[in-house]
Amino acid sequence: MANPPSSPSPAPLNERIADIVLKVIMAGGVAGGSVGAFWSLFKDDDVVKAIASAVIGLGISYGAKLLTPIHKGNQRRLEGAGEAVDKGIDRLSAATIAKITAVEDRYLACQAADCETYRTDGIGKSSGIFTPLLDQVFVPLELDRSFQTPGFCDPPEKFEADLSAGLDPATVNIWQLLAMANRDLVYSQIAILAWGGYGKTTLLRHVTYALGKNKQPATVPRYLPVLLLLRKYRDLLSQEKPPNLPELIATHHVPSLPVSEGLKLTADWMGEQLSQGRVVVMLDGFDEVPKAKRPLVARWLNAQMRAYRRSIFLLTARPKAYTEQVGGDRLDFNSLLWVRDFNTKQRRDFIQQWYWCQEYYGHGKEDIPAVREMAKAAADDLLKQIKQRPELDKLTTNPLLLNMVALFHRRNPSANLPKRRVDLYQEMCLLQLRDRPGARAIETVLEDCDAQIILQRLALAMMTQKQERIEKGPLLKQLQQYLAEQEETVAAVDFLEQVEQISELIVQREPDEYEFAHLSFQEFLAAKEIARQQQEALLYDHLTEDWWKQVILLYVAQVKPSRFIRAALDRGATDLAYDCRQETRKRIDADLQKDLEELSAFKATEAAVQSSRYAQLEKYLQNQQWREADQETYRLMITAVGKEEGRGFSKADLLNFPCDELLAIDDLWVKYSQGKWGFSVQKQIYADCGATLDGSYPGDEIWYEFCEKVGWQKDNAYVNYQALTFDLSDLSISPNGEFPVFGWVVGGFCGLFFSRIQTCEL
Repeated sequence: MANPPSSPSPAPLNERIADIVLKVIMAGGVAGGSVGAFWSLFKDDDVVKAIASAVIGLGISYGAKLLTPIHKGNQRRLEGAGEAVDKGIDRLSAATIAKITAVEDRYLACQAADCETYRTDGIGKSSGIFTPLLDQVFVPLELDRSFQTPGFCDPPEKFEADLSAGLDPATVNIWQLLAMANRDLVYSQIAILAWGGYGKTTLLRHVTYALGKNKQPATVPRYLPVLLLLRKYRDLLSQEKPPNLPELIATHHVPSLPVSEGLKLTADWMGEQLSQGRVVVMLDGFDEVPKAKRPLVARWLNAQMRAYRRSIFLLTARPKAYTEQVGGDRLDFNSLLWVRDFNTKQRRDFIQQWYWCQEYYGHGKEDIPAVREMAKAAADDLLKQIKQRPELDKLTTNPLLLNMVALFHRRNPSANLPKRRVDLYQEMCLLQLRDRPGARAIETVLEDCDAQIILQRLALAMMTQKQERIEKGPLLKQLQQYLAEQEETVAAVDFLEQVEQISELIVQREPDEYEFAHLSFQEFLAAKEIARQQQEALLYDHLTEDWWKQVILLYVAQVKPSRFIRAALDRGATDLAYDCRQETRKRIDADLQKDLEELSAFKATEAAVQSSRYAQLEKYLQNQQWREADQETYRLMITAVGKEEGRGFSKADLLNFPCDELLAIDDLWVKYSQGKWGFSVQKQIYADCGATLDGSYPGDEIWYEFCEKVGWQKDNAYVNYQALTFDLSDLSISPNGEFPVFGWVVGGFCGLFFSRIQTCEL
């Protein structure tokens, strides 16, 4: 039998004294009434009283030399109390020191303060318009849960379970994800995608503020929020030896926060919090990193996520910046979600809350019945106008554009609301450059020159150079050139100062670095300038570049479109031609209808677009590439409702799906499968199983029978998408109605889809 371990020999006396002192520090010190507790620690030990008395005689307290330096940071904690005590305090964990000095609480307050107000890029402050606090107007965004590879309908029991749990079966919100991240690491890395103006940055600011103020739902732990704007650090992170995440936060992020003077947060402490999984790292605007630098930033971010895999990482980006990454260094987050359009309830909630804030602040913060009634009347009027005009209904599904509509409505209560995006941007530019200075009785150089044309020229130059920001020196040089060419005598420095301070269409994000308040304004102004100069040919070289897509759509909305759409088709840009066709359809009943010659040319172009759009699907079907044809069917249908690949369909998408698109797709499937596959075939099988075609869910028995007949279910279990036959030759292998597989429809919405098929008379 092995000998029992011998009793450890007593530690040296100085280390024993050090341990006792450390116990006191971690217990709260000896100031005031704690002297008795301090003495008891010595009394219970066999330290000689003489040494104990000597230590006590040092007057150890938070006000003395032992702990005062702790509050100051990493200075030496004790002068003359012995080397062992000093080293012992150094060994205290960074978390304990932070607790003692309230570093964590101080950091949370600073980070929350940075996100307290509702700040909408692109909308400057205006006379009579008040900036609300974020938590007064924030409306929770819905995130699309259809980010999985298109398979087929979720089982009805999952749909029902989601409903009973209070979840929209197709959506999830950020707090639900953060609650699940605590239990499932698949939600620890989330990429959130949306085009400009959908509230991605506002969403991250909301999460940051709520965590900073401890206002998160009870299901979510109080994580430490870190909100990093990638546009701010893109150059730093693309260096050969960038700082790691703890260093970036401690050295660069924290000092930039408001009221952070004197806050000393160490990289070691932050590294420990990251390692423990206590941090939500939010990285805003991957698309704002220049394309050439994205692989470098992706490499850095991947390394940080590997190093701190227990913490949560949220990334926002415009879709193409994320989905079209190339090369080995690319981001690949566990979960990919899309921001959904604002629905009716979200729109109503925002308008009502926004108008209440305007009246509340406008009446000296008086929340009285009269104020609430005025806010309600104004909100109801705006909501009524939106409901009565379909074009406004579609326009205001974008949160930024909804905010702009509300601002326009408040400034011009009797005027007709702009009904198209291009008109709305123009009205906002006039508001910021002309109406706002006039309302404030400001004498400005902006009224003495055509400021919008100067900004249009700048925007086009920046688009051409693929710039989102520009340094002050080159900016002033360009402005001076444009002013001179317009024969304006205004100095560039005066022009820039007033554009920044009065119109706020250009903002200074970093010292001596400027950019348009929102990329959407840069895109709009560039499109205006191309139309003004009649430089359409300039766009032909950029038909396949995502950077130019919104400029092109905003340009097409201003001009006779048929020539451009034809040019796009001739150059193989079929998808862009289709998007331009959709953009143009919004104005058929307006100015375009007055030009019969152009309207006729557009109608002829529409037919060419439709034919080109389905060429790839027809090719796949001709070659019996059924899997590829199925995926192409999904792509055609999701883009038909104005969404990007990877997203799912909403109820509204299905109820209003274009009949001509359904008919075209169905005709091709029926033709090349000899009548075996297609939506019309599926509809008949569905009806034969006893289902009605009124949009309701048919019940489990009918649904399961349908799935068995079309081969989506065998032996009471759903078949994996990859296990489908993709074989037309043998009916026993591949039954009628097996394809297309509408996996982009959430289970409970399948009835809606068949209802639409019936309405479209397939």
